[in-house]
Amino acid sequence: MKERIYPREKYLSPLRPFYDSNVVKVITGIRRSGKSSILKSIIAELEDRGLKERIIYLPLDRRGFKEIATPKDLEERVEAQIQDDGRYYLFIDEVQNVKGFEKVVLQYEEEGYSIFLTGSNSYLLSDEISTKLTGRYVTFETFTLDFHEYIEMKKFFGKKVDDNLDVEFNHFLVEGGFPQAIEFDDPLAKQHYTKEVINEIFSKDVKTRNRISNVALFERIQSYIINNYASPFSLQAFCASLESAGIKTKAATVRHYIDVLKEAKIIYECNRFDLKSKKALAREQKYYLADLSLYFSANTDNSFNYGPSLENMVYLYLVSNGYQVSVGKIGNLECDFIVRKPDGDYAYIQVTYSLSAGDSKTNEKIKEREYRPFRSIRDGYPRYILSLDRFRDYQEGVHHLNAMDVFLGKEKI
Repeated sequence: MKERIYPREKYLSPLRPFYDSNVVKVITGIRRSGKSSILKSIIAELEDRGLKERIIYLPLDRRGFKEIATPKDLEERVEAQIQDDGRYYLFIDEVQNVKGFEKVVLQYEEEGYSIFLTGSNSYLLSDEISTKLTGRYVTFETFTLDFHEYIEMKKFFGKKVDDNLDVEFNHFLVEGGFPQAIEFDDPLAKQHYTKEVINEIFSKDVKTRNRISNVALFERIQSYIINNYASPFSLQAFCASLESAGIKTKAATVRHYIDVLKEAKIIYECNRFDLKSKKALAREQKYYLADLSLYFSANTDNSFNYGPSLENMVYLYLVSNGYQVSVGKIGNLECDFIVRKPDGDYAYIQVTYSLSAGDSKTNEKIKEREYRPFRSIRDGYPRYILSLDRFRDYQEGVHHLNAMDVFLGKEKI
């Protein structure tokens, strides 16, 4: 029986123009985000075009393929499936398992093969592979499911979707978007699966592939970043807090351990941009989680603050849809996001749980907090407030949108 795979159009659409190109396609993303399923979706589309006999698929982490360990092994396995001199479509999953695979890949790239690679982010995004494949590859980054994909994937596999999408949204915040978790109906089974995935990420993509000389310090940094996601981070202040706790270390070590988390795609760094000086600021960046389950799996009470959770979701929505994102600094004020759209235009975004979360006096303070940064912006680019409110509060030319409607594609930024 043919495996049913939910087609993630968000990623297939930008890949399609490259299906028949010999430019090497490198698909990256956090472990278990669905990279292998995207490869299988591409294979299915090629098979629909009558190209089944031209496809070579090598999942190097699966039984029957794990013995492929050297470039010679890899070449021999590919050659065994070649019947003529025509173009083949070569798919290699977990390609980093073969040290020195680049020579083999470039050999077939030169022969006009269309090649798709997935594997460890820490290697596929390294300077080493950039040097070896320079100018001959393009990268496509995948993310865990967004809210729209979460709903549509549940429907695709016949899972119950609550008529009240607020209920689904709350489930999504806590459960996260690792695709395979969808198959489990029992909340405890879903939680157990997600925890195992996260343990696998830390064991295989962090500790195994990186030299962590001080495990206790690394885990302290990791815990701090995850538990303070969407909050300003100062390297200098963090190092000072370590020193006051009797932990001596160098700022370079802390920076290295943060880079390890970034390379594994566990966190994303969002730098500040000063709107007055028009310069990027090196200090007090923010970190966002690749999936909110990274936080909730380590916090058993499952209680959450909608503010940072919603801000994290908006950040992931933006970057996964091709927006360039910075945190805006305007004097002493902060604009949550300055974004550059794929078409080159800019926009400013504030994120808040609600503009109406208390009595009238409290609501006025909330509105003042959210609208105030926009008043210092002198250009004519659009400004948005995203919240979970069902009403619209149009003031001062600012577009007030419901965040869920944006995630579901009902509203556009």
